[in-house]
Amino acid sequence: MGPGNRPLDLEWLEDFLALAETGNFSRAAQARSIAQPAFSRHIRGLEEWVGVDLFDRSAHPVTLTAAGKRFLPLLQELLAGLQAARTEARRAHDLDAASLSFAATHVLSLTFFPRWLGSVEARLSMGPIQTISDSSQACEDLMLQRRVQFVLCHGHAGTPGRLDEAQYPVQRLSEDVLVPVAAPGADGAPQHALGTDRAPSVLAYSEASGLGRIMRSVQDSEFGKDFAPSLSVVFTAHHAALLRTMALEGRGLAWLPMNLVAEDLRTGTLVDAGAGGWRVPVDIRLYRQLTPMTTVAEALWALVGGA
Repeated sequence: MGPGNRPLDLEWLEDFLALAETGNFSRAAQARSIAQPAFSRHIRGLEEWVGVDLFDRSAHPVTLTAAGKRFLPLLQELLAGLQAARTEARRAHDLDAASLSFAATHVLSLTFFPRWLGSVEARLSMGPIQTISDSSQACEDLMLQRRVQFVLCHGHAGTPGRLDEAQYPVQRLSEDVLVPVAAPGADGAPQHALGTDRAPSVLAYSEASGLGRIMRSVQDSEFGKDFAPSLSVVFTAHHAALLRTMALEGRGLAWLPMNLVAEDLRTGTLVDAGAGGWRVPVDIRLYRQLTPMTTVAEALWALVGGA
């Protein structure tokens, strides 16, 4: 094995610094708490790794050769960089251990999540919080890929999602209700209404939407017999916030979470398109990873479970 391929023991680097400082093998070995013969072997091993002598042993005290003098500041810089890397790695580990990662559906990240998080922070000391806002399908993907600790989404007892099927632990945080709403006409009545002779224009959720999955299930199982004539879907989107905007523009009716449209209903910018009927009660749920999580994440889960 040539010098360039010889394994390097990092302890040798500290031994080099000790000998460069003391100029004496015996004192340097004592400072390093190493027997002198072993210390001498370390220095020779380092020199063989470098490929040149680093110390002039004929001088008293021992001095650095020209190669040793060039090696010294570069080695000090290297060891300082290694120490800094170690410190940063530990800091990153501590930060990660203290952080919480959530995936939340768009509508809940805008309405429920900030308020709920504030109530949790009042009872639990938490570090940095990372939140990804996306469709229900994308949030489920993130959980299944173990890229987040928690998923916040709507749920319905009769419509299990992929996390339910995979038996991820879940807590019910609150309740919500999907309300059919539409913009009012000049007379204050909904421009698009259920329970009339005319097929209402519907603003629907896409396949990637958890609320869409719930609505399709409910319409098939609970509402189907009551719809005459059938619904006419005129627009489809992932996000409830976009459907709300389209409803405000008078483009059709949409089943939107009460958390999102409560103020619209209060001010009359949207009105109930179902005359108080055709509402769909839903849960607001928090799912967690199957495997053990960081201390702060487990503390949050315990707090949620005891709430």
